[in-house]
Amino acid sequence: MKKLKEPKKIKRMSLPLLLVAVSLLSSSGVLAQVNAEQVLNIGRNVLSMEDYMLSIQYFNQAIKAKPYLSDPYFFRALAKLYLEDYKGAEEDCTMALERNKFKTETYKLRGFARQNMGKDSLAIEDYDAGLNYNPQDKYFLYYKAVAQTEMKKRDEAEATFAQLLRIYPQFEDGYAARGRLRAIEGDTVGALADLDKAVAISKNLINAFLMRSQIKAQQKQWESALADMDAAIRLQPQEADLYVNRAYLRYNLDDYFGAMSDYNYTLELEPYNSAALFNRALLRYEVKDLNRAAEDFAKVLKYDPDNFHARYNLGLVNMERGHHKEALADFDRITEKYPRFYPVYYAKAEVYRDMGDMRTAMQNAYVGDDLVKRYVSNPEKNPLDRPAIAAGKTRSAYGSDNEDESEVEVMDRFNQLVTVGSVSDQTQLTYNEKIKGRVQDRNIRVEPEAAYMLSLQDSPLSLRSTSNYFRELDDFNNRGYITDKIYLSTGVETSDEAELRNLFSRADFYEGVVADGKARAADMLALGVIRGMLKNYAAAIEALDVAIEKDPVFTMAYMARAYARYASIRAGRNSAEGEDAAAAALMQRQMQHELAAVMADYDQTLKLNPRLGYAWFNKGNIYYDSGDYTSALQCYSEAIRLDPMSGPAYFNRGITYLQIGNKRQAFSDLSKAGELGVLPSYNLLKRMK
Repeated sequence: MKKLKEPKKIKRMSLPLLLVAVSLLSSSGVLAQVNAEQVLNIGRNVLSMEDYMLSIQYFNQAIKAKPYLSDPYFFRALAKLYLEDYKGAEEDCTMALERNKFKTETYKLRGFARQNMGKDSLAIEDYDAGLNYNPQDKYFLYYKAVAQTEMKKRDEAEATFAQLLRIYPQFEDGYAARGRLRAIEGDTVGALADLDKAVAISKNLINAFLMRSQIKAQQKQWESALADMDAAIRLQPQEADLYVNRAYLRYNLDDYFGAMSDYNYTLELEPYNSAALFNRALLRYEVKDLNRAAEDFAKVLKYDPDNFHARYNLGLVNMERGHHKEALADFDRITEKYPRFYPVYYAKAEVYRDMGDMRTAMQNAYVGDDLVKRYVSNPEKNPLDRPAIAAGKTRSAYGSDNEDESEVEVMDRFNQLVTVGSVSDQTQLTYNEKIKGRVQDRNIRVEPEAAYMLSLQDSPLSLRSTSNYFRELDDFNNRGYITDKIYLSTGVETSDEAELRNLFSRADFYEGVVADGKARAADMLALGVIRGMLKNYAAAIEALDVAIEKDPVFTMAYMARAYARYASIRAGRNSAEGEDAAAAALMQRQMQHELAAVMADYDQTLKLNPRLGYAWFNKGNIYYDSGDYTSALQCYSEAIRLDPMSGPAYFNRGITYLQIGNKRQAFSDLSKAGELGVLPSYNLLKRMK
């Protein structure tokens, strides 16, 4: 049986959303003369929007202004954590603790970063430090128990889990992690009891289902294992490796059609998944679909030329197809690398016999016999080769890694299906305690194409068939009112550090113009656009207000202000999660008032330029976001009427039709969107079929 590749780590980290009060920046060059508290608040707000690179730039400014504050280091560490820069997060936490050793959350964050780097003993020191301040903190106890598990300190881990679950008897992650500990130690009864408890508390805990499926499969309880794998796939329907493992379970239930279906779907999700290709080839070989089996084995070897399991089986397939030269070439490659792998000599003997060369056939059979005899007489002196698919030793998701297996057992398993390392091989930690956060959707969501915004950067290169032409914008750029060029863009995320520095520099320039009292409407537009790109929406709106005061028919300013206002509403909506009912209701009323102002800006934009389909498109996105699909359809249809080549409008109208159950019209629109270059359309169409 093929040794397993290391498991893909499924990220379940929930992202932080921080409650902030963003102060309006004055137009007197605040970014040049930094108010550390204001910049810190902006950085926290940007962090809540999951723009980690930009938030780091704000925290850098706060640190430069007041290097003795601990909070900028803490929040910069948090941003680095979500960028998986664990070393940087650890260093920033250390700097934060040097400035304030009483902020317990910093110990948790540093411990979490260290745990992700494999520094479990240091992580435990941090968790113990935090527990000195708060002995009943759920996540300090949880992370500590997991670290103790990784260090194979079973008794200590059991004690920590016992303390954790005594205080928090409904903490499902705690039961799942203890179940893993017990499974590692061979206590399957105790492991299953914990996993059953975890699943009873939460039906959304994927690792509990996967671990329980793994244990049931090891016990050959295939039906139960399959039921748990089905549950895991419902939670992670786009995780290709889960289908590979489910196919293995179906195969053991003699459901060849189901297994083949899973391998086919895996390869739709990941065309280069070598495990699925290898297994599908074996199934095709088993049902004597030799030509297609050979094609799959050849693809495996294309991606992994050293996969000798695939090469050996390709040789066998070629032998059965009568392609003797190709078979011998495959077998010779194996004997060059593994001269003591005896089965290949018997295979070569059979090829030569089919070719009529009995002498060479007998010679090869003799070599195979001699290798086996020598091994039986003295295994230590005459070991046999064991071709490996990948270097190193990995643990099977459904088997064992017992090194005492007999050689016969190893050879018997040589042509069996492979499984992919279980995601339950590790306890997936989630840094989310005390940081208000939006739990990420476990299922793949269908997201509309992004709204159009004014930007100093053009949209990323795409297959779109038309440019984002905007008459007033074209005139503005051609007349050279400002030194920068402004674009109408979608999906622009500034993450390059040099680009961010340039944006801050351009903001400083326009702040200086404002400070000198020489700002025109064009300058205020540029300042508002840059502030919006830096996600400082309150300050962007302030600048755009001034631009409109200076020029009440400034179409671009209304378009930019509408976008900034709605982006600010969305940021506020994220920050409101987790608030009590009264506070949430108050914020909801405020948002409704602000939303009316957004729509008023888009309406004014369309009054000034009735043919601006982009404004209709953005209004459609707002209606879609609020669940008013009828109004969204009207807006997208108007955008399409004005620009029949707008792929994003067709895509968004298509998914809106999908939301109301009109699959026929959705299929038509998505097909057109794909034709116009919106590539996600094809994936969605395939899923609809």
